[in-house]
Amino acid sequence: MSTDTTQVRVPSPAPATSRRGKGINSQTGAGWLFVAPTVLILGIFLFVPVLMAAWVSVSDWNGRGSPFGGTTNFVGGANYAEMLGGRGLPARDFGTSLRNNLYYVVLVVPLQTALALTLAFLVNKRSLKGKGFFRTAFYFPSVTSSVAITVLWLFLFSASGAVNGVLSTLSIQGPNWFQDPRGIIHLILGGGDAPDALSRPGFLGISPWEWMAGPSVAMCAFILMAIFTTSGTFMLLFLAALQSIGEETDEAAMVDGASTWQRFWHVTLPLLRPTLFTVITLGLIGTWQVFDQIYTGSQGGPSKTTLTPAFLSYTSAFESQRWGRGAAIAFILFAIIVVFTLVQRLVLGQADPTEPNRRQLKQDARSREKAASAALDPTVAVQGSKGVD
Repeated sequence: MSTDTTQVRVPSPAPATSRRGKGINSQTGAGWLFVAPTVLILGIFLFVPVLMAAWVSVSDWNGRGSPFGGTTNFVGGANYAEMLGGRGLPARDFGTSLRNNLYYVVLVVPLQTALALTLAFLVNKRSLKGKGFFRTAFYFPSVTSSVAITVLWLFLFSASGAVNGVLSTLSIQGPNWFQDPRGIIHLILGGGDAPDALSRPGFLGISPWEWMAGPSVAMCAFILMAIFTTSGTFMLLFLAALQSIGEETDEAAMVDGASTWQRFWHVTLPLLRPTLFTVITLGLIGTWQVFDQIYTGSQGGPSKTTLTPAFLSYTSAFESQRWGRGAAIAFILFAIIVVFTLVQRLVLGQADPTEPNRRQLKQDARSREKAASAALDPTVAVQGSKGVD
């Protein structure tokens, strides 16, 4: 019995033809030709201004002449240190604006997300009649001018407005909403003077007692307005996601004996995670950039309790002619938005539970590379056996 093993040389596959290479190059050139106008427009009107603003944030430009002229000097991080140092009126104003905006974000984003998801479930029910009317009614405030909504809100929440009129029928004396600087948490605690240990200046020049004051009564009116105007847009996003899930998944969970809450928590909500990530991200960006409502409604008052970083950046640049300070505030605000987005990305985890994660994708890519290299190996060992009596 003998065995004979021979090495058979298999010719390597022919290289790709030059015609194919020319086709790929021509497609690449055509693609760049089509996207060139968009890249050019974005470069001129987006990237170039961002680079100019970055230079202004590290200079002492006063708004006169060119920011690249000889009268403009490089000051490094002085504008950023002035905001973050915690000393002086600019740092205190910046700290106040961060405190106000932080409460605004913490209250608006969860409430508008929950309300939008609730409205989406309501208008997605089969038993609901007049779905088109309700969808349009819920979405209408989102397409209305924010300035018009703000003016309407000023009338509704004035001292003699409709809101206080409704409260008076319930024997509740409503406040003068847009003129009341008192913090909600202080009002709940009964007011009073701050303890000595909490009245000393702290982070960004703001005392712990002021950090714990909560949003002012005036800011609460803006919070209600933001929830009212933005929930309709996010309702449409959730509605589209609910309709893409289909009823088969919910019916399968119902057959397995899952309750309504279990179907929502363990089936529907995980499938809505990509949309939830989008809604929360858009909500974070929009709430940290709130400007037009403040500009139209309160100009940062009363007592700077509705001052926001976006409005402070505007007043620093266009009113105080401190363009470097205004640009620095804008870049700090951009960094805050990026940090919050990354944090909520980590909290939510994988955006789509039905898609493979990065580790799985890397393993699949390595497996494909090994299979491809084995298939393209020009030397294949062929073992042949010959039987000899």
